[in-house]
Amino acid sequence: MSTRPRSVVLAGGGTAGHVSPLLALADALRRRDPEVDIAVLGTAAGLEARLVPERGYELHTIPKVAMPRRPDTALIRLPGSLRGAVDAAGAVIDAQRADVVVGFGGYVSTPAYLAARRRRVPIVVHEQNTRPGLANRVGARLTPFVATTFSSTQLAHARFLGMPMRTEITGLDRAARRDEAMTAFGLSGAWPTVLVTGGSLGAARLNGAFERRVRELSDAGIQVLHVTGRGKAFDPVDLGTGAPYVVREYVDRMDLAYAAADLVVSRAGAGMVCELTAVGLPAIYVPLPIGNGEQRFNVTDVVGAGGGLVVDDQALTPQWISEVLVPLVHDRDRLAAMATAAASVGHRDGDERLADLVEEAAASATRPGGGAR
Repeated sequence: MSTRPRSVVLAGGGTAGHVSPLLALADALRRRDPEVDIAVLGTAAGLEARLVPERGYELHTIPKVAMPRRPDTALIRLPGSLRGAVDAAGAVIDAQRADVVVGFGGYVSTPAYLAARRRRVPIVVHEQNTRPGLANRVGARLTPFVATTFSSTQLAHARFLGMPMRTEITGLDRAARRDEAMTAFGLSGAWPTVLVTGGSLGAARLNGAFERRVRELSDAGIQVLHVTGRGKAFDPVDLGTGAPYVVREYVDRMDLAYAAADLVVSRAGAGMVCELTAVGLPAIYVPLPIGNGEQRFNVTDVVGAGGGLVVDDQALTPQWISEVLVPLVHDRDRLAAMATAAASVGHRDGDERLADLVEEAAASATRPGGGAR
């Protein structure tokens, strides 16, 4: 049984990894019911402060509560800080008369989960990474409605539903949009294209290595669309009649970037892995060498299927570009096989499947005067 909620509070933020699936779910819920009331809990400093209002949703900021990694003064202050954030989240839940609270992890999700639990408002948890973070490990113990992006994620009550993504990505026909993409970026359909991206913040390792091989790639007949990250652009050398090397700090239309690409070199964030497999793009993944190591686990399925390769951060050098990347780009049969393999593990309906789970949670509501009305 499912019922469409009239009011939903979404909690998540800080990075695109949390904000992007949150917005994809919001869009899916609104497609189903244009009258649904959607409010977003976030912080004033994260990407959500810009992206949520730009997408037309109301953002409510609450205090950022980071869990201390060491027993210091921050740990002593934690109960008071958390209490304040829970109260702030609860005030939004009450004002919205929320039928469901959906959390995507990060600083604001734990207070949202605790406030919802106190009010007996159904909770839905979505975990983006193979290795769940602390907030979602807490949330998963408070609800049976838990969704994961990857089948291997170990989390209480987990259901493998995939990653919610924008319809610009899930509905992309790369072949049909290729000419448009070439024009948009000043590229040419005569050359194979490599898309290099370290995400919105960029990746110094990728930027440095490729900057030192601009001339060689152009001379080898390989054009590059290089997304460096804001404030990290460089001016490629004058290439004359060689293949273009286009540098952009940021790309709003990643769907067109994917349509232009034959191969991608990227970090291995969950969102990127899911988008590339959804559109069937072969990739070289360079996992971020810090954090809890989830980026290497994020690519387990696609690499196992043959749709991508993993290169250690320290191994991504100008020499690697010359010895490995250049021959791969010119091996059309191998790239075609990798593209097919990548698409075999991709999913395009994570937003709709998560929306189904939200409706299921709404139908379970038992809160007097609340829940599904």
